[in-house]
Amino acid sequence: MHEKQLRVRYIRVLEKFFTRTVSLLKLENFDKNLFKERILKNYEDIKRVKAVDLNSQYLTNLIAFINRTLQSLESSTDEDFENVRATLLKEANLLQKEKKRSTYKKDKHKNSKFDDGY
Repeated sequence: MHEKQLRVRYIRVLEKFFTRTVSLLKLENFDKNLFKERILKNYEDIKRVKAVDLNSQYLTNLIAFINRTLQSLESSTDEDFENVRATLLKEANLLQKEKKRSTYKKDKHKNSKFDDGY
């Protein structure tokens, strides 16, 4: 398999984990045990795919978010988990902003904007 295919597959698995984690964190009837169970299940998908070096700021932050999520499952207690949940949601929002900022938007009417009077 080509290196580019491996890279794309790895990125897709990371983003799938991210979106699933965020949707679990945003649930109104949030349950820590269910969250932990599903996060570990989703992490199995990441383990199956070969890890590839990623250089983009967004992707390195995405990997850091995944690692923080897994660490928070191990280290936090039930009473403390509301604070951890809020922190993870904040980091997820910042990560989504980072992704949207890197998208390129083309000016549709750039020729009509410039009018020097001639």
